[in-house]
Amino acid sequence: MFFRKKTNFTEDDLEEVIQACRSNDSRAQRILFQQFFGYAKGISLRYSSSMEEAEDILNESFLKVFQHIDRYDLTQPFKAWLRTIVVNTAISYYRKHQKFHGEIGLDTISEPSFDESVIDQISAEEILDLVQQLKPIYRTVFTMHVVDGYQLREIADVLNFNEATVRSHFARARTRLQELIRHSYPLFNEGKVEHKFK
Repeated sequence: MFFRKKTNFTEDDLEEVIQACRSNDSRAQRILFQQFFGYAKGISLRYSSSMEEAEDILNESFLKVFQHIDRYDLTQPFKAWLRTIVVNTAISYYRKHQKFHGEIGLDTISEPSFDESVIDQISAEEILDLVQQLKPIYRTVFTMHVVDGYQLREIADVLNFNEATVRSHFARARTRLQELIRHSYPLFNEGKVEHKFK
């Protein structure tokens, strides 16, 4: 009969928890999952169009974390390593489910006039709801660039697109997001609402 090795570690010492995870300690794995669940779920939601998709990405991400935790460099921030895994898992998820099909042409995109200060009046949750309504490729490019700080050329490398295509996707994502904001919050655009959401 196979028994998982039990190790001694301090629950609030991340390095010790990770070392215990490397020994397949189930309690350490549970603690690591609980500590970073909210952070990873937030990333998963940004790349998903539904809670179900986000949960699939989240579960697969943590599976990869525990399978490859020996590769994590303890001198680097764990959150950064985890974020990379979740983002890559989200991209793989959409490739697997063929959600990146139907690339658009690279025609000139005319952006409608838009008061960007409107964004300041919308809560993070409301913006996330709108971003989730974007097409998967638009949502992915927009989130990677605006939220996770990837350069467009880096996104092109990750997605195996040329940079011009990524720029087009990003421009269309911004335009579509502006349309969604205009549709969902028409009073902001008419200057009739002064209240700022907290």
